[in-house]
Amino acid sequence: MTFTVDDLEKAREALRAWEDRFDRYTGNNPNKYQSDIKVARREVRTIEDALKANGATPLTEDEQLEKELDAAFPDAKSKQTVEYSGRKFQRRFWPIEKSRSGKTVTEWGRGWTEVSDD
Repeated sequence: MTFTVDDLEKAREALRAWEDRFDRYTGNNPNKYQSDIKVARREVRTIEDALKANGATPLTEDEQLEKELDAAFPDAKSKQTVEYSGRKFQRRFWPIEKSRSGKTVTEWGRGWTEVSDD
């Protein structure tokens, strides 16, 4: 599906609305609106990723570097160190989204961090 910048703004506004609703909630249910917030966050991430992939929004320098590292080392494992352009980088993974119980990760984030030669 093709997304536009307007779609991103609408998704961000929907996320803000759900978060505001949760902030104003005074009941006794700590999980109130959490599934709606989770869906809205996922939609914002999906649209942002799609816009960056098709070039509608520019990549930052860090995102461009991560894209180059992903292309150069597509099968890098967690905490694997690689050398690229004379610098060393380590592959990192972290949980973006967990299940309702918090025990299972449903979506992982991934990226690269520069490491020193200590």
